[in-house]
Amino acid sequence: MKKIVLFAIMIMLLSGMNGCTFLKVNIGEEVQPLTEKAIAGKGRDKVLVLDISGIIMGGETGSPLSDRKMPGLIARVREALDRARQDAHVKAVVLRVNSPGGGVTASDILYHELKTFKQETGVTLVAHIMDVGASGAYYAALAADAITAQPTSVTGSIGVIMYRIDATGLMQKIGLQTAEIVSADKKGIGSPFRPLSDDERKIFQGFIDSLYGRFTGLIAEERRMTPDAVKKMADGRIFTSQEAQAGGLIDGIGYLEGAIELAKKKAGLSEATVVTYFRPGEYRTNIYSMNLINIDLGDLADPGAKFLYLWWP
Repeated sequence: MKKIVLFAIMIMLLSGMNGCTFLKVNIGEEVQPLTEKAIAGKGRDKVLVLDISGIIMGGETGSPLSDRKMPGLIARVREALDRARQDAHVKAVVLRVNSPGGGVTASDILYHELKTFKQETGVTLVAHIMDVGASGAYYAALAADAITAQPTSVTGSIGVIMYRIDATGLMQKIGLQTAEIVSADKKGIGSPFRPLSDDERKIFQGFIDSLYGRFTGLIAEERRMTPDAVKKMADGRIFTSQEAQAGGLIDGIGYLEGAIELAKKKAGLSEATVVTYFRPGEYRTNIYSMNLINIDLGDLADPGAKFLYLWWP
């Protein structure tokens, strides 16, 4: 993925930085309202299965062949939560997580939306990590009452990273130069058109340290861990489910059915209908039927500096 994104960045630089967005894949037709579908169980009470999948970034996604836009992940989650707020029979939500994380602010907004929903409704939240639930995705999952994972899941990657492109070598090769006229010497901080100074590096490191402190502080609060215990797990490495459970990052290891049963138990339900929300044309037959994912690398392909809660090997 890195090579694809870097290739897109080079094209953007060569095309005059005109704000074009590349590498978008959109699957689906016109945006339609969400529809509920029962996929398992029985009873009036409901357990909603809600997807948190793909890279967590703000904004909309779209197709290069059309002007039509699709709601981004945050908008889709908020739309689903708003619908669940209106349904008194929704007693629990299982977050089916399959994401490497994403933008710092986008991850924080997602956490905020989930936490606010839980506080306002009293609905039980259980996060279940499928393939990957790392960095910003784990940050968002901290809003849940419990976090579980598949036996083969990847989680962790607790920390902050900033990708910055230095295009000076490329520009020299193709004979391009830039002239930077600024109001103060730090105004152009992070520009891809000149090397990063030591002072600028210190400024960025300060931002990263602050955002890292927010992440680790949230883990200590939500997981009821001591700062020392969090620090041992927060050096940026990824963990197996077994390592994550031993370190206190998750509560259990199992399969999606187990997460649904745990959500029912925590909500005090003996039986419940498992439901999901979908748009017309999407495939839904069982608990593993997932949302069609809109992939939009436009935000990541922007050569400007980005602060990320992201595992991006």
